[in-house]
Amino acid sequence: MRLNNLGIIRTNIERPDPKDVARLSQFGVATIHEAMGRVGLLRPYIRPAYTGAKLCGPAVTVLLQPGDNWMFHAAAEQVQEGDVLVAGCTTESEDGFFGELLATSLTARGCKGLVIDGGVRDVADLEKMDFPVFSRAINAKGTVKATLGSVNVPVVVANALVNPGDVVVADVDGVVVVPRELAGAVADASQKREDNEESKRQKFREGVLGLDLYGMREPLAAAGLTYVEE
Repeated sequence: MRLNNLGIIRTNIERPDPKDVARLSQFGVATIHEAMGRVGLLRPYIRPAYTGAKLCGPAVTVLLQPGDNWMFHAAAEQVQEGDVLVAGCTTESEDGFFGELLATSLTARGCKGLVIDGGVRDVADLEKMDFPVFSRAINAKGTVKATLGSVNVPVVVANALVNPGDVVVADVDGVVVVPRELAGAVADASQKREDNEESKRQKFREGVLGLDLYGMREPLAAAGLTYVEE
């Protein structure tokens, strides 16, 4: 009987429709987060390792042990074209789990980037390769290969639950997780929100104030807001 989910590699995960992933890739993290009802965000300490990094793809999840990147090498075999690696750790660790060599290996497999609640290094090389990475820290400290974790099990990454096959979207505003089974519906909701915002954007260009566009004057007055001419 297993007492935990360590030492497991699931080789056959269900991925979302690639068309839905492509649609989600057209929207920013903030739009998707709002469209889902303000859920799904990773904690804001997960930041792009270099300016301009962005990614979108189904998650191949990795559960790491602190200071040990063994499972990244195991995970590389499970990556398919368009996937994103999403890595959590059994406890907090900011060691440099990931660098240019692993990125080179993953690029050959079609991987579109990494989100990790841990540290990465070789950032200048990652930027040259245009391999998007979002991480907890940048840290030159290396890791060992000695302790089993798992691949394609549910992981908690920066307070967000990520299941294998969920769509992960990341840009300069943060990282959001879209449940695999909701990818199409969230893409629809994001498009609707984007269309609505474009309508508002045009009104703002025309000089309409938010006070009037959003009907704020009456509730502000009811709350006791007073204009004083002196």
